[in-house]
Amino acid sequence: MKITVAGAGIGGLATALSLHAAGFDQVVVHEAAGEIRPLGVGINLLPHAVRELTELGLAERLAAIAVPTAELAYFNRYGQAIWCEPRGLGAGYRWPQYSVHRGRLQMLLLDAVRERLGAHAVRTGSRIAGLRHDCDLLVGADGIHSAVRAALFPGEGAPPWNGLVLWRGTTRAEPFLTGRSMIMAGDGTQKFVAYPIGDGRLVNWIAERPLDGEPPERGNWNRHADLAAVVAHFADWRFDWLDVPAVIAGAGAAFEYPMVDREPLPHWSGDGVVLLGDAAHAMYPIGSNGASQAIIDARVLAHSLATTGSTAAYEEIRRPATTALQLANRRQGPEVVMKLAHERAPGGFDDIEAVVPLAERAEISASYKRTAGFDPALLNERASWSVG
Repeated sequence: MKITVAGAGIGGLATALSLHAAGFDQVVVHEAAGEIRPLGVGINLLPHAVRELTELGLAERLAAIAVPTAELAYFNRYGQAIWCEPRGLGAGYRWPQYSVHRGRLQMLLLDAVRERLGAHAVRTGSRIAGLRHDCDLLVGADGIHSAVRAALFPGEGAPPWNGLVLWRGTTRAEPFLTGRSMIMAGDGTQKFVAYPIGDGRLVNWIAERPLDGEPPERGNWNRHADLAAVVAHFADWRFDWLDVPAVIAGAGAAFEYPMVDREPLPHWSGDGVVLLGDAAHAMYPIGSNGASQAIIDARVLAHSLATTGSTAAYEEIRRPATTALQLANRRQGPEVVMKLAHERAPGGFDDIEAVVPLAERAEISASYKRTAGFDPALLNERASWSVG
């Protein structure tokens, strides 16, 4: 079977590796950009995605470029703790959770594709503009502005925006909390996220708040922003354990991204074509799921093709799961604990148990894990998507 993959992002490259591991040897990835460069800032890979990369034989390479996340902690806008939980191996998973620079992960996958499928398996400067291509199957992994999706669903238009804007950057800063903590602080409207992605001192951060007026671009992660203006929005967010404005100000640059997603689709496939990753189910960057879900898509697609000869099982498994996750992220996913704490105690609190009881906090966390597919027991016991 000749398979063409549109897009050499994380989803597209993971697809090529997964197909090759499943026995498909005629796979070519077409990338519109003339050169693939390590762009972007930090992302998180949840244990279910790390499992898939491990089963693709990439565990050691991944560990060499990533930081194993020790805990996820939520705070209010005054730095008071709302909820904290261990992550990765410390939470009972058989696989770690990682924080990693998106560009470094992409280059890791690119190197592996070229090693395993050949130097010409990834063709740059080659844009897939529609559904007609010389192959048996076209996989649209070409992102939120997917040309393949647009050909399947013409007239869809720009991705819908929810009124919030994210600013992202990286800063050399002193370690905070465990030194491997991922933190989120906010009130349900304005939010700050930080976690280390390098040697313990390179911190990835995300600042979020409503934006007046229309954003200039939707779906462009690399638009530069005014760093001083971002700092001003968080000027009084100084905690005993983290100086938020100092972290923001210490970045070399900030990138602006309006929070957009895509509407769930009634189907992902057509005659000789199927969608994957953001092209299929772009979602708000909540709960650390964008890249992780694309990697899982890749593995399930390869398994479906190898075991049934079609994409039907892939869509049957993945479309309902990602639709539920898209909708959960629109409701703020596990981050809703910050909104609840603010609504019930806008000036802060003396005892979080009196504001958002432990049972409620724990169920919010557990429910999201079930929706996103990384409940510890279910993930540890699930059969592998490897073929053979």
